[in-house]
Amino acid sequence: MNNSTNPSALRSKKEICDALIRLMDQYPYSEITVKQIVLEAGVVRKTFYRNFTDKDDVLEALLNEFIREYTTEMHSALDRSWVEVIFNFCVKNSHFAELLDRNDMLYLVLNKLNTVLPKMHDEADAMGVIPEEIFGDLDMTYIIPFNTGAMWNVVATWLHRGMRDDPKKIAADLRAYAIRLGNIATKRAAQRGAAAAPAEQSTVNGGNA
Repeated sequence: MNNSTNPSALRSKKEICDALIRLMDQYPYSEITVKQIVLEAGVVRKTFYRNFTDKDDVLEALLNEFIREYTTEMHSALDRSWVEVIFNFCVKNSHFAELLDRNDMLYLVLNKLNTVLPKMHDEADAMGVIPEEIFGDLDMTYIIPFNTGAMWNVVATWLHRGMRDDPKKIAADLRAYAIRLGNIATKRAAQRGAAAAPAEQSTVNGGNA
């Protein structure tokens, strides 16, 4: 993709990207051709290839803009529920998200997030906005993909169901589930500690005998 900031080039890229969106409203992505995009955008093939290599390159540009807007929203969400922010973002960008879902391409967003979110975490950590008690000295190599995959799968399910379920109810259920898991883990840890105490005491008494 041509990264020129020339106003004419930017306008052409937007026209081409918008054309692909309109075509995806009518046809499966796999059936769309560069010729169709050129005709829909009202540009010549030379202009298309001056800005993009193929239709996948156009989709890549749309995905990059989608992720750019997402990261902007997340950066502004430091004092809000990030689950709420994610759902609100998807509602605002529901048209593109629905087109991706229709073409079984939501995984492309996850691939992008797996690249972008570790960088966002490092930036937030450097700014000191992540409470130490959340991650502490844990290795984030797998924790970030775990969180990202779980949350995006929730969002993908919601999108696939036509976004008809209440995001607030989903978020409340997720919070309740996380709290229950934490309570169970705490309870079991206490039970293991209680069970280990008599054994330790027995060892001490046996050693004193």
